[in-house]
Amino acid sequence: MDRSTFLYVTYIRTTAEKLWSALTEDTEFMKQYWFGVHCESEWTAGAAWKMVHPDGRILDAGEIVEAEAPKRLVIRWRHQDKPELKAEGESLCTMELEEVGGAVKLTITHTMEREGSKLIGAVSGGWPKIMSNLKSMLEGGAAVLPEPYPAKAHA
Repeated sequence: MDRSTFLYVTYIRTTAEKLWSALTEDTEFMKQYWFGVHCESEWTAGAAWKMVHPDGRILDAGEIVEAEAPKRLVIRWRHQDKPELKAEGESLCTMELEEVGGAVKLTITHTMEREGSKLIGAVSGGWPKIMSNLKSMLEGGAAVLPEPYPAKAHA
């Protein structure tokens, strides 16, 4: 079967425990790097999961497939807000954390069992912005991008 995949790898100067907390447990911190959005779950295998917009809309929803703190998180993920993305069905988002020296290697693999997925296209634009903010927050205390689609500077 054909598949669409987005892969993102970054190294963050932090501990696996702090990164895990930022990805899962610390809702207020999450809102700072995720442009006001936060995720809600019990963060255990089989638990429901949802991504909530600041205005209360559910953007994505699904289920935690695996949760091995602070090493591995797998989410069955289905978009809820845009009909054309929701129609594509479920994707799988895997986050792997590996301590490397004084940093943590974070690998995100987001896949969908269909070629040319619009959802994977959409997340491939979002994950780098979100993770850049997360890295900046953990290493320096401030997000690098205050909004997901900043106005371009005029030359």
